[in-house]
Formats: sequence, structure tokens, C-alpha cells
Amino acid sequence: MPFLGKIGRPLCTLLLAGLASVGLAHASATLLLEEPYGKLGFFTATGHAAVYLSGVCAQTPLVLRPCAPGELGVVISRYDGVSGYDWVAVPLIPYLYAVDRPEDIPLFVDPKTIAFLREQYRRKHLESVAPDLPNGAEPSGNWYELVGTAYDRTTYGFEIETSAERDLDFIREYNSRPNVSHFRTVSRNCADFAKDVINFYYPRALHRSIVADVGIATPKQMAKTLIKFSSRHSELQFSRFVIPQVPGSAARSTTVHGVVESFLKSKKYIVPSAIVSPIFAGCVVAVYMGTGAGRFDPAQHAWVYSATRDLEPPIGPEDRRSYQLQLSHLAAAPALESTAPHTEKWGHLLHNASPDLDAEGRPVLRIRVAGETVRVGIAADNILTSDAPEPLTQELLQARLHSELRRGNPPKASESDVTRDWNMLQKAMNRDDSPVASQSHRPQPPGFAPHATHGGNQP
Repeated sequence: MPFLGKIGRPLCTLLLAGLASVGLAHASATLLLEEPYGKLGFFTATGHAAVYLSGVCAQTPLVLRPCAPGELGVVISRYDGVSGYDWVAVPLIPYLYAVDRPEDIPLFVDPKTIAFLREQYRRKHLESVAPDLPNGAEPSGNWYELVGTAYDRTTYGFEIETSAERDLDFIREYNSRPNVSHFRTVSRNCADFAKDVINFYYPRALHRSIVADVGIATPKQMAKTLIKFSSRHSELQFSRFVIPQVPGSAARSTTVHGVVESFLKSKKYIVPSAIVSPIFAGCVVAVYMGTGAGRFDPAQHAWVYSATRDLEPPIGPEDRRSYQLQLSHLAAAPALESTAPHTEKWGHLLHNASPDLDAEGRPVLRIRVAGETVRVGIAADNILTSDAPEPLTQELLQARLHSELRRGNPPKASESDVTRDWNMLQKAMNRDDSPVASQSHRPQPPGFAPHATHGGNQP
């Protein structure tokens, strides 16, 4: 079932864990276009590509099988430097968040928490592809890209209807092929793999661009061609969505580009080229302008994904401003001024914190406060039940809200996301026995009637 039908069909049958009604009656393939992070060169600005198959699950990271009722499918992709394998399959929720259950997804992360959750998941599920070193230490290589991708970057999904029968063909084909890496950046990269997977379901649907990408497969080109293919086949259900990067102190990902676009927008490449050969630089500009490489916006018409609700449109500008105003009033409260409710402040508190798990396996942070170590729950299910001082809980929730309400593209949250986090902040304030809780600055819902589609973009 596509993530968003033409009338906004609910997606919980695909995305909410534990629903016994999920089966293979509906199947889909979703191209995942992942924004780049880090600054290693213009090729890294093209990001990463993977494919989510809703009806295909993993018996192991290297063996595929049909999904049973209630299972959510796998993300399959090509990686370089993962024990010599060409592809690895990881269940959807771990691929995005490095946890097994939606209720364990952290609300706010820092690099130490990200590394901790990845290592915990590796030891439980991925030692067949990323085994310990002989001394028992964590292995090197790119295995960390297999899980927790939503901590590093924003991802865009382009989903097209498939069939359970074709899923079975895919499973038989890919289980029987040699799974040996021959990764090459130019000719056998992650976008090539995603192209081959989608083309298995719909032959010749995706293709490279000889002009815009000088013949190199890129994630952005794969997304553009899938959109074009879907427009020519309106009988197939198709949808677009965004998986926001989890708020936190980790660096934010950046806009995804094609090859020529990356070269043109990188000063360390285009400026020397223009000096050495103005004609070459002019050709690059001509190709960029002629192909319209910069006009494709993967966030256009994208609804917002969450592992705990249906797809929804992004929060509208009026609603976002109303929440921002209320949050600013809260921050101005004299008793709260010292807590500086913003991401940087919470990031500073995380500097000396240590990640851990509570008795139910949900993530927590151990933080030193007044000479004592307290445990702060950082998942929605334990943030209000931990024994942490209320100001710490309030700061985390305020930091998350500031991140969700920040202007800009891509969308960062739906109205339901913000409302949930606002209500948790309100509960945290109400639980506080300090004078702050009795002040008029206690958060109140903004003065408007929420509507699921207010300010959003529907395809």
C-alpha cells in the first residue's frame, strides 16, 4: 500500500508496528533519497539511495523472505566496506532509528547516543555482517550506515505500488545471486543498486542522466525518473513523503545535488576550473541551466513520516508561528531564563552525559547534577517517568520543539508531532512542584483549532 494514496489513505497498516492486519495484500517499493552529510568532496553531495520494500522481510541481513502479518518490510541498499557484501537488508525502524520498537525512538540525540544505539543494535542483530574485532572491540568500516540513518540526515521517500507476486520473484532472484561487493563510485554505487531494484519491478523505469550527471547514477536522478515514470502510469498508486532528521546536537544534513550541480555549487572546484578554463566552467553552467538540475525539490508535496502515526502534511506556517510565540513566552519566564530552552543549551548539557538503557530497554541519559547521577528518559514512553529533575526534562522537550518549529525546507514535523511534544512539555511543567509550575507562563496550547491539513501540501 503506498504511503499516501490520492485521497490521503492512512498508512498505519504499513508503518505501525504490531498490527496483525498487515499482510501482503498490498505491496510497495519506496525509493529513499537521503541527504548528504559531512564534507568530503562534491561526490558526497549526491547523498545516498536505498529501497524500502514493504512486503519483503529479512530472515538474516543477507537472506530475504516474505513478510508475516504485522511486519514492516526491509530497507535494502548497497554499501562499500561492509564485510565484502554487495547489499544488506535491515528492518525499517532499525534502519531509521537503530532501535527495534517505535516507542524506543529517542526524541533528541547527540553523537554519543547515536553511537551507543548503533552499537547496541549491531551486537544484537548485525554481527553476521559486522563482527567484533578479535579483541572484542567494535569493528571499523561503514557498517554504521546500516542503522540510525535518520540521526544523520533527512530522507525523502518516493513510493510506488507493486505486488506480492513480484515480491516473491525478487526474493528468489536476490537470494540466489552471489552477494559479493564490486562497489565502484562511478558505475556500481548505491544509486545503481536502487535503480536495479526498482527496475526489477518496473523494467527501464529508472535511468541515468548522461548530461546532468555525466553518466553517473545519482540518488536525485533516480527520484526524478521515478516521478516521471509514475506520472506516465497513473493507474499505479504513488506517494511522496519526508522522514525528518531527528532533532539533536548532531550536524544537520544538507541539500542533495546531482554531479554537475555539485561541481558547480562547490567553490573549491568551480572557482579553480573557471580560472584555468573559463570555457569548461561555462559549459558546466550551461549544462546546469539547460537540464534544470537545480529546480527539482524532493520536499515538494511531501507529507511527514512518523513511526507512530499516519502520514500527515507539514505543520502550516500560521500554526508554527503560534507555537513559536507560546514557546518564546515560556522561555521569557524569569524562573526559566537560566534553563535557556534551545538546542545548543541541551547540547551543552549532553557533553558530560552518558547514554544507557532503562529496565524496559528504552534509551536514557545519565547526567551528573549537583554531584549525583540522574537518569533522564529521552524516548516518548519514558521521558515523563524517569527520576530526572523536571528542568532537565523540560529543557529536552523545549529543545525538540525549537528544532521542529524552525523555519526552512525540508519539513521537520507535522501538527500532530508538535502537538504531542507540546502536550508532553505541558505535563512536565504540571508535574513540577516548584514555583515555576504555578506561574502564568505555564505553556498553553496556541489559540487555534488544529486541522490535519492546515497549511500542508497535498499531492
